[in-house]
Amino acid sequence: MRIVYVDIDCLRPDHLGCYGYHRPTSPHIDALAAEGLRFTNVYASDVPCLPSRTAMFSGRFGVHTGVANHGGARAEMYPDGEARGFSSRLTRTSFMRCLRDQGYTTATVSSFGERHAALHFYANFNEIINPGRRGLESGEVVGALAEDWLARRGHEPNWFLHVHLWDPHTPYRAPAALGEPFANTPPPAWLTEAVRARDFAACGPHGAQDTIGFSNAPPPELAWNYPRQPTTIDSTAAVRAMFDGYDAGVLHADAQVGRLRQKIVDMGLGDDVVWIVTGDHGENLGELNVYGDHQTADEMTCHVPFLLAWPGITDTRAGQTASALHYQFDLAATIVELAGGAVPSNWDGRSAATALREGRDEGRHALVLSQGAWTCQRSVRFRVGGGEYLLIRTYHDGYHLYPDLALFDLGADPHEQFDLAALRPDLVAEGSRILEAWGAETLGQMDPETNGPVGDPFWTILREGGPYHVRRDLPAYLERLRATGRGAAADALAAKHPRASRR
Repeated sequence: MRIVYVDIDCLRPDHLGCYGYHRPTSPHIDALAAEGLRFTNVYASDVPCLPSRTAMFSGRFGVHTGVANHGGARAEMYPDGEARGFSSRLTRTSFMRCLRDQGYTTATVSSFGERHAALHFYANFNEIINPGRRGLESGEVVGALAEDWLARRGHEPNWFLHVHLWDPHTPYRAPAALGEPFANTPPPAWLTEAVRARDFAACGPHGAQDTIGFSNAPPPELAWNYPRQPTTIDSTAAVRAMFDGYDAGVLHADAQVGRLRQKIVDMGLGDDVVWIVTGDHGENLGELNVYGDHQTADEMTCHVPFLLAWPGITDTRAGQTASALHYQFDLAATIVELAGGAVPSNWDGRSAATALREGRDEGRHALVLSQGAWTCQRSVRFRVGGGEYLLIRTYHDGYHLYPDLALFDLGADPHEQFDLAALRPDLVAEGSRILEAWGAETLGQMDPETNGPVGDPFWTILREGGPYHVRRDLPAYLERLRATGRGAAADALAAKHPRASRR
């Protein structure tokens, strides 16, 4: 079998037509969804970028790989230690190793490993094609390299091609030639002027008033030429510009999907190719006062699309949905089994291959999701009495003044505007119970390779001074808050983070 895995950075399911979006952002992905199976409740176990792809390509939680941050000790995988043989456990058990053991040639078109210094990401790829711009390349560059690989290797019998598109990631960089495709289509209605004004008066990196990190000024080391990227959300026009910029990125990435699908057809391979479309994580576009970034363990950052069109497996369910809860690496385990392999014993991913073959929709009873690069948070995605809920436990708020516990009813409030923690102590207790049980299971295990206990990477992150992207930034940010009329927020942050505010 031949497998094309399209990995679109920061891709929100609810900004795709096949997931119900009102703007025409994804005609080619929508066509693929009509031919395959659309999973509606797939979540990245660990976010954002580096923890997410490490989890997906290793099949393991961040508490087991060690990768939970974008810098510091926990941006690296735990070493195997003295039990390491000639080959490391990663080279023996990674997603790509499982496919190569079944005779697959594996290739990636991605600059991800270079951007994040994540050389472990490249483990067991036969061929690595790096576009070379550390994530600032536009989709047509990636599309051309993928087409070239297909021309060279596409007629071979068994291969897995990973194609990584960055276009929805900030700074928004869809080509000017795309024009303004959504000028006549309204942006999402939930982000009202009242929501914008409330967020503009609040604090936090990538908040409405500080959209470029801790300010509204582009980094001096970056040659800034991104007219689609608003630098502050100071008006309803800026809100529209943010949605238009993000959606143009989705549309441009979608065009590359169409381009690759046409290439496959032109090569006469259309009936013998598996298609997968997903992302590394989602994106907050105003939720929790995060504008165009991925800083929390919430619904918008952790929820990812997952489309699967596998000849002989999903044919009878074309255009249908699967609503069971899955970690994203559960789908990696599923792909391994559908390809004829066995899921390694050290994986946390659970295959749904048997259920897929039998037409059943089965998954997890709940999910625990982790964020360690901008905040330190764990959340529980769970169901009670037909309701869909998310409980967020915050260990470090990333200078957003988030409460220690927040509860959201995702069915009634998908954009997380109303914290129900004080009103529903029963649901807080249920979510907390699930989180505690997950911790006891995952952190109570002994590592069979080192014969030592599994440690929580969060405690290392907190000892080092917090999530990588907010370390050492607070004193200057407090000055900015006071200079922009947000003195009360500055005082609250200084009181909550006394040591960091004095550095």
